[in-house]
Amino acid sequence: MEAIEVVLENLPFLLLGAWDTLKLTFFSVLIGLILGTFIGMGRLSKLKVINIPSTVYVEFLRGTPLLVQISIVYFGLPQLGIQLEAYPAAIVALGLNSGAYIAEIVRAGIQSIPKGQYEAARSLGMSHFQTMRYIILPQAFKNILPALGNEFITLTKDSSLASIIGVTELMRRGQFVITRTFQTFSIYFGIAIIYFVMTFTISRIVRVVEKRMEIA
Repeated sequence: MEAIEVVLENLPFLLLGAWDTLKLTFFSVLIGLILGTFIGMGRLSKLKVINIPSTVYVEFLRGTPLLVQISIVYFGLPQLGIQLEAYPAAIVALGLNSGAYIAEIVRAGIQSIPKGQYEAARSLGMSHFQTMRYIILPQAFKNILPALGNEFITLTKDSSLASIIGVTELMRRGQFVITRTFQTFSIYFGIAIIYFVMTFTISRIVRVVEKRMEIA
């Protein structure tokens, strides 16, 4: 009972960390979505000057641990003259990492659209940009919405790694509570429950949006 009381007493403090976790994830996914859209299209470009850098970006970010990427952005960049506070550094690192995964999702989404639609749009006089903007990408994003939802959920959990550079998200706040109460199991279990509630809620919201887009 004492362990439960400790969790309940510190719940408002932990929920503030959960809110910071959601904000951290939102801004990271936003950066990842913008980057991933352009990088994903770059991966399909026939121009080597665009395709090769896009491929290198995706392979490098997917082939290195997120923990290392966060360390490079926060601890490494200051040696190159770029100093970021912990919170912006975490957003940048998570956003760059997410961009690589979303790029592959976007690439798969574009490839799922029949080539005939692209050719038909071009035959109507649309430029490549107009075809992608008005014909291909809207359909591609509709197809990849479940995968984007999974990426949002994955990044919500991965954001706990930001605690190593001092970002006071949910995990970090939990560590603060543990140092005061020494209730390791109950606090970590409470954190796990809060993460579960967040990811379950996100998955339900994505499901609702997905169904509405199917109807539309």
